[in-house]
Amino acid sequence: MKKVNYIIALSVLPFVLNCTGQSQLGKKLKPSAITETVVHDTDDPAIWINPQDASKSIIIGTDKDTDGGLYAFDLDGKIINKVVGLKRPNNVDLEYGFTLNGKKIDFAAVTERETNKVKLYSLPDLKEVGEFSVFDGETERGPMGISIYKNPQTEEIFVIAGRKSGPSDGYLWQYKLVEKDGKITGEVVRKFGKYSGLKEIESIAVDDEMGYIYYSDEQFGVHQYYADPAKGNEELAVFGKGDFKSDVEGISIYPTSSNTGYILVSNQQKDTFNVYLRENPSKGMIAEIPVSTKESDGSEVTNVNLGSKYPKGIFVAMSNGRVFHIYDWRNVEEKIKAHMK
Repeated sequence: MKKVNYIIALSVLPFVLNCTGQSQLGKKLKPSAITETVVHDTDDPAIWINPQDASKSIIIGTDKDTDGGLYAFDLDGKIINKVVGLKRPNNVDLEYGFTLNGKKIDFAAVTERETNKVKLYSLPDLKEVGEFSVFDGETERGPMGISIYKNPQTEEIFVIAGRKSGPSDGYLWQYKLVEKDGKITGEVVRKFGKYSGLKEIESIAVDDEMGYIYYSDEQFGVHQYYADPAKGNEELAVFGKGDFKSDVEGISIYPTSSNTGYILVSNQQKDTFNVYLRENPSKGMIAEIPVSTKESDGSEVTNVNLGSKYPKGIFVAMSNGRVFHIYDWRNVEEKIKAHMK
C-alpha cells in the first residue's frame, strides 16, 4: 500500500536497481491453504476464534458486488456458510461478547455500500442481528472500511466506519453499539480523521489493547488516532509515507506481548506487505514481505494457537482470483526476522 520513484538518464540503472531490490526480498511466501472461490470479488477477511476448539475457528470474508455476500470458511479454506444478496458488501470486522437480549453473542459487522448501512450477523451462525445507516445527512456516504473497538475498561463496543470519499477532516465516523428493540444498532459518537484527498480511505484497524485506530489513506500513508472517543480527535502520527509503490491497503496487527508486535500493511501493487513495529510504527518500515497474493486489498492476522497446524496463528490476505490466502504465521515471522538481522 504505497509509493516511490525517480527517472535517471542511464536507462539501465533503474533496471539494475529494481532487480537488486527484488532479489533482496527473496522468494514469495506460499500460502498453506487457499479458500474456495466466491462468486464475484473477495475483498476483506476477519478471523473468529472458536472458544471451545481454536482449530475449528472460522475465516469470515466479503464477496464485493451488487449481488454480493458474506462467507464463512474453515481453516482449510472450505466454504461452510454464507449470506447472499447483500448490496456490495465491502469490509468486515468482528467482536466478542455483546449483550443482546440478555445473552452475550459474538458478531460480524459488514459495510453494505449501496444501501449506506452497516449490517450485523451473529457468529458463528451468520444470523442477522441488526443494522444501522451511516453518514446520515452527508452527500458523500458509500461505506467501505470498518473496524470494531472494544474498550478494555468499560467493555463498550464501537464501530468505526470509512467511506468511498469524504471531507479533509471528519472522514471517519464512530458509532457506539447499543441494543434497541431486540436488535443491535449504532449511535454516532464522533466524527474524526484527516484525509489527503489523493484517492480514498478503506482499510481501518483497531488495536484494542493499546487503544489506537489506524487507517490507510491510500496514496499518502497510515494515520494513527486514539480509539477511545474520550481521548479526543488529535492525530497522533502518520507513517509509511514513501514506502509503497502506489496504494496503501489492508492493515493487520500481530501482538507479541501486551505492547509489542507488528503492523502489516499491504503494498498492493507490489504484492508485498510492509511491516512496522506495533510499539513504534513511526520508527519506519522494518521488513517487506513478498507474498503470493495478487493486488491484496484486505487482510487479517491472529496470534492465537489454532492447533498443531498453526501453533502461532495465521495471516489471511485477499487475492485476485476470488479467494483468500491463508499463511502460517511462522513463515511470515521467519521472513520478518530475516529482514531485521
